[in-house]
Amino acid sequence: MDFDPALLKTAWACKCPKCRAGDLYRSSFSLELNDACPSCGLDLAKNDSADGPAVFLIFILGFLLVPLALYLDAVIEIALWAHAIIWSVVALTLTLGSLRPLKALIIATQFKHRPSDWE
Repeated sequence: MDFDPALLKTAWACKCPKCRAGDLYRSSFSLELNDACPSCGLDLAKNDSADGPAVFLIFILGFLLVPLALYLDAVIEIALWAHAIIWSVVALTLTLGSLRPLKALIIATQFKHRPSDWE
């Protein structure tokens, strides 16, 4: 698969993969997609990213955060309750902050590689 910086930029901005101008989501804090792009009219209801973004985040964050927690415990011995607070906050912040752009990236990738499915 080739690297496309425009695709990443579009996904990070949570914009329509076709016109790159219309918003994908109904509001700033929602994961609910618009039925159609407000700018170009692309039917977004045909999209189904399913649980892909959540599964990717589970694997990626689990792979990154568990070693970090173990390293922190080896370097600075802190109480178990402090670990629970620290890593819960870190995991929730990273998950909520990256779920929308990751879902937008999956949608944009689907549109790029299978545009006929959207017509």
